[in-house]
Amino acid sequence: MTIRLYDTSARQIRDFVPLAAGCVSIYLCGATVQAAPHIGHIRSGLNFDIMRRWFEYRGYDVTFVRNVTDIDDKIITKSAQQGRPWWAIGYENERAFNAGYDALGCLPPTYEPRATGHITEMIEMMRGLIERGHAYAADGNVYFDVRSFPGYLSLSNQSLDDLRQPSGDGETGKRDQRDFAMWKASKPGEPSWETPWGRGRPGWHLECSAMVHKYLGTAFDIHGGGIDLIFPHHENEIAQAKAYGDEFAKYWVHNGWVTMSGEKMSKSLGNSVLVSEMVKDWRPIVLRYYLGTPHYRSMIEYSEEALREAESAFARIEGFVQRVTEKAGETVEPAAEVPPAFAEAMDDDLGVPQALAIVHTTVRQGNSALAADDKEAAVARLAEVRAMLGVLGLDPLDDHWAGESDRGDDLHGVVDTLVRLVLDQRQSARDRKDWTAADAIRDQLNQSGLVIEDSPAGPRWTLGPRQ
Repeated sequence: MTIRLYDTSARQIRDFVPLAAGCVSIYLCGATVQAAPHIGHIRSGLNFDIMRRWFEYRGYDVTFVRNVTDIDDKIITKSAQQGRPWWAIGYENERAFNAGYDALGCLPPTYEPRATGHITEMIEMMRGLIERGHAYAADGNVYFDVRSFPGYLSLSNQSLDDLRQPSGDGETGKRDQRDFAMWKASKPGEPSWETPWGRGRPGWHLECSAMVHKYLGTAFDIHGGGIDLIFPHHENEIAQAKAYGDEFAKYWVHNGWVTMSGEKMSKSLGNSVLVSEMVKDWRPIVLRYYLGTPHYRSMIEYSEEALREAESAFARIEGFVQRVTEKAGETVEPAAEVPPAFAEAMDDDLGVPQALAIVHTTVRQGNSALAADDKEAAVARLAEVRAMLGVLGLDPLDDHWAGESDRGDDLHGVVDTLVRLVLDQRQSARDRKDWTAADAIRDQLNQSGLVIEDSPAGPRWTLGPRQ
């Protein structure tokens, strides 16, 4: 068994060999909390949640670190616009991000450090880089000297001579306009911290290099994030960490975007779809299916039609789970191992689309067993399906999703009572062989978004895909 991952730095799929046998260390660039999350933000966390689950299924002890950028230019701008403290904006949106991760079933990280909680580590790293000749102070700012680090831009495969990086607001005293700020001098009204070079605040990139060093040491296995972070963020992280003396990440893994009309989903472009709004209209488990089942390196073009297709596809899986559970008369536990074809797909750069095809094939086999009244075979297929869905975080019988499919226990009870009254009328029509009336009642229920299935235990209803 060998897990293989696409390594951005090598520009190819590589066999994964951990630094420490049986252990995996992952650092994921998390939320910049200037605003509530849209589904593009949550996709990254979800993709790496699936990665983590697969490593754990394969027997690895996973340390998963996901940071929070709680101070940056955008947060400060929002603070001035709204007349609210920068920390209040950051904390509010941090909670919104965590609510989004939790709603879609992402496991909590091992550690979730905030940038502002690690100023001491940042100062220590800057001091070391200045002593080694890789950084310099000017006008209260601290800059990284990109020409001092020969490997700069190797991740994004760019040429330094072709790079143009104009000076940012207040970034004075640069020796080269391509040098980037690790620390920004204090401005009136902005949050600031004391350093040997004057009061100021962190630049965007320094926090991650410093926090990785604190939580994962000088070397770790996998650094993750969206493809938009390759440059400048991840290039600058590498430069800082390696110039400081760390080996840093062994593998670089990047996920694709969620797009609208071909454009990256972004608050600044006005084309974002907030998670908090999506979960009002769509079941969270369906959103997880929609965002988590395409390959992590692919782009997802957002559309209502695609969401409806995901809802319909998941309904077929969930319906099978419910039917076999009723047939068995008890909860069927997940199998100890997933089918070999599923494991092979997941081992190959987390091939979730190929793995999902095995799920649907197994569901079809289980449905055939149900039709043949082969309870033993149907239960065996359900055990396999639950094992596979568990790896993907999509098992509808998992405690996390308990009651979620009902869209509220209270509402479900009311609807169930009303539907049962109508179904009793339908059964009365069937008993008197008035098939036209019985079919008309069923059609009306279907048009209302309810799916009626006749089973040996009597008719049952579920919420169907929206029309």
